[in-house]
Amino acid sequence: MSKYDAILRLDGKVAIVTGGASGIGFATAEMLAEFGANVMLIDINQEQGEKAALAIREQGGQAHFYSCNVTSNDDCKMTVSRIVEEQGRIDILFNNAGVIRRKTVVDLEEKDWDLVMDVSLKGAYLLSKYAIPHMAEVGGGSIVNTGSGWGLKGGDQAAAYCAAKAGIVNLTKAMAIDHGVQNIRVNCVCPGDTDTPLLRDEAKQLGKEEGSFLVSSAVGRPLERLGTPRDIASSVLFLVSDMSSWVTGSVLVVDGGGLA
Repeated sequence: MSKYDAILRLDGKVAIVTGGASGIGFATAEMLAEFGANVMLIDINQEQGEKAALAIREQGGQAHFYSCNVTSNDDCKMTVSRIVEEQGRIDILFNNAGVIRRKTVVDLEEKDWDLVMDVSLKGAYLLSKYAIPHMAEVGGGSIVNTGSGWGLKGGDQAAAYCAAKAGIVNLTKAMAIDHGVQNIRVNCVCPGDTDTPLLRDEAKQLGKEEGSFLVSSAVGRPLERLGTPRDIASSVLFLVSDMSSWVTGSVLVVDGGGLA
């Protein structure tokens, strides 16, 4: 193993990944496990989450599933406590859970606004609230929040999502300022359109044919393709590893050049 391989290794680290049952969450959990982390997958979908953890273990990685509604204070508090009790520590938190509703503010129901804000923004707040003290106890850690290109610029028919992701971007900066003294780094990864179940669900919400919607989502990007979950996972790996040891409060855009 070269010194460059070693700096990416996560051996002995305990990592929490929210929204870990599928898409970017699962790909990231899989990659963190490949680099030695003991990964805790958190999701509301118990059946799919257990299958995801099993798939990682079958590949030789360490993974456990915890059913948790990230919008619930009690669920988040209890889940973090269980993880610390059973795994002994928390070193990494990837706040990735999110949903989207493709509607304008006029068409959006209040319940849908609340859902999008609660899953994406409140969930990141709650998991961070309960994980940070445990990170501090072991000398520090790394938090990555999933933003979006639409957290940095506007998007059509996605008012709540744009608001939530913009909140994530600035929450990241505020947390980095507050918790740097505890040696806790906090960064944000902002994916562009990535081939996930969430993106495919957008096609249904907008009443568009899935294949043509995915093709249109790649149009205009300098790299001329959609992102893959592994593209985003690689960026998260960089941000949680010692390769980025002096990076905090940063926003990493991973979108094939879409915002260029």
